[in-house]
Amino acid sequence: MGAYVEPLQLSSQPVGEAVVVAAAGDLDIVTSPRLDSSLADALRTTSCVVLDLSAVDFMDTSSLAVIVGYWKKLTTRGGTLALAGARYQYTRTLWITGLADRLPMFDTVDEAVAACSREPAPAAASAEAGQPGTEQPGGPSRSL
Repeated sequence: MGAYVEPLQLSSQPVGEAVVVAAAGDLDIVTSPRLDSSLADALRTTSCVVLDLSAVDFMDTSSLAVIVGYWKKLTTRGGTLALAGARYQYTRTLWITGLADRLPMFDTVDEAVAACSREPAPAAASAEAGQPGTEQPGGPSRSL
């Protein structure tokens, strides 16, 4: 008998000017369509989406494709997709692919929501990321 894997939990709630989509569990090829649906729902109501990854236990490249797709859609429209609470140990694909250097990332949901109420800054103004493996559990913080 195979190992039991907890199902992905997704929730969404408005917080200030943002919609926070919280994920708990594994983001993989099986669950990425559900993530896609949750982000699509959030995009219908706001131009700032915060994806809370603090309870994600695994992330593969299929979920990254979903995240990058919504990041591009939102930035094209003048909006923001910010990631919060990404833990290197479980979301290392963000760093391996270089996306941790490009996507707005914050240690906490509160920091990401606060960034939604500020004017977006050019990507070049984002803070520099540390080397993989040297980040604190929440990963590097970035401003928009």
